[in-house]
Amino acid sequence: MPAASLPIVEVATNGNRQTLTINRPFAGLALHATLAVPGDKSISHRALMLGAIASGETRVRGLLLGEDPRSTALCLQAMGAEISGLNASEVVVRGVGVGNLQEPADVLDAGNSGTTLRLLLGLLASQSGCCFTVTGDRSLRSRPMSRVVMPLRAMGAQIWGRRGDTLAPLAIRGQVLQPLRYESPIASAQVKSCVLLAGLATEGKTTVVEPARSRDHTERMLRAFGAEVRVDLEAHSATVTGPTQLRGQTVVVPGDISSAAFWLVAGAIVPDSELLVTGVGVNPTRTGILEALALMGADVQLLNQREVAGEPVADVLVRTSQLHGCKLGGALIPRLIDEIPILAVAATAATGKTTIEDAAELRVKESDRLAVTASQLARLGARITELPDGLEIEGGAPLRGAEVDSFGDHRIAMSLAIAALLAKGTTTIGGAEAVAISYPEFIAQLQQACGM
Repeated sequence: MPAASLPIVEVATNGNRQTLTINRPFAGLALHATLAVPGDKSISHRALMLGAIASGETRVRGLLLGEDPRSTALCLQAMGAEISGLNASEVVVRGVGVGNLQEPADVLDAGNSGTTLRLLLGLLASQSGCCFTVTGDRSLRSRPMSRVVMPLRAMGAQIWGRRGDTLAPLAIRGQVLQPLRYESPIASAQVKSCVLLAGLATEGKTTVVEPARSRDHTERMLRAFGAEVRVDLEAHSATVTGPTQLRGQTVVVPGDISSAAFWLVAGAIVPDSELLVTGVGVNPTRTGILEALALMGADVQLLNQREVAGEPVADVLVRTSQLHGCKLGGALIPRLIDEIPILAVAATAATGKTTIEDAAELRVKESDRLAVTASQLARLGARITELPDGLEIEGGAPLRGAEVDSFGDHRIAMSLAIAALLAKGTTTIGGAEAVAISYPEFIAQLQQACGM
């Protein structure tokens, strides 16, 4: 059978492991589709958590039905919140009120979700008189938790764990906490959100100051649920006044720009392509990917801009572009930290050199994303160098099909899939099941975009 007539995208399953095979036809490939990406993962987590500690009923529309939000839901259900099945367009949460989570009968399992574990610690630390133990999968048990344990302990929390109380499993005894002004050494929405959530049940003002602005979904949603929240954009600070009670709300979750990023890069680098991604959240604390692509010369347009439930939303149109290398670093990095692997793919198709700096945070994600991105793109023929805090990519080297692996990281798996669209021949991606963590429909939509 001629190579051009082979299936472009196919999946093989062996037990719990999937292998994604992508064959680039020698006759060429162009992407043309209108796609709707899953709900924003960050907002989905927060909607479930705030709904669980609010009074009354919260209705969440467009919730990401991936593995990470399911981990959050299971933990909250174990502590008394009622949550309808995560298999419908609308999920209903009946909350217990701030400070009223119940002591669970078993260990709470956050799965692969760092957001679940770190944000939950803020809630659990303030549940006075209750004891909790939180763990996760092998990957999560290796990720650093001291960044949230330290400020919580400064508020009076009692937390114990492995390796000097820095790794899960973690045991927490809930306490009456003291307010805190915490100057975080890193710009991290997870750290900020953890401390602010602990402040909800704490008498007085709890403030987090960051070195740069991180995503602000928690502040926006807390305000919508009735909390008193003050944000100082110049000082990069957020303050919550407690104790407070939250009221159930209707939350509409926009499409996740981190998921849309794969299509934005694909549409820009695959010849003769045009993709429209609808209903994407374009919160300014998350649009670093759009700024980076603009710096690289991508033809990306925001259409039908509007606001949905307090979050800015747009349809995003991308067309094939001649990209050029650029330098990415500084305050831009916290606003595109999850998109760096796919930006590295874009850089392989650009003319000139792209340098990414100040991204050492990627070493403690689901994988060491700097090392894995560099090693796996190199297997495809990319000229890429791993830096201590980033990557250097010399664009223009032709990519070729090869065997690569996700290392259990959903963003690596999807980035490699997009890179494979440029790789002559056949690429096989091991560990493709990881995409279900944040984007269960990714492979089906990849087939759709390829005209299958």
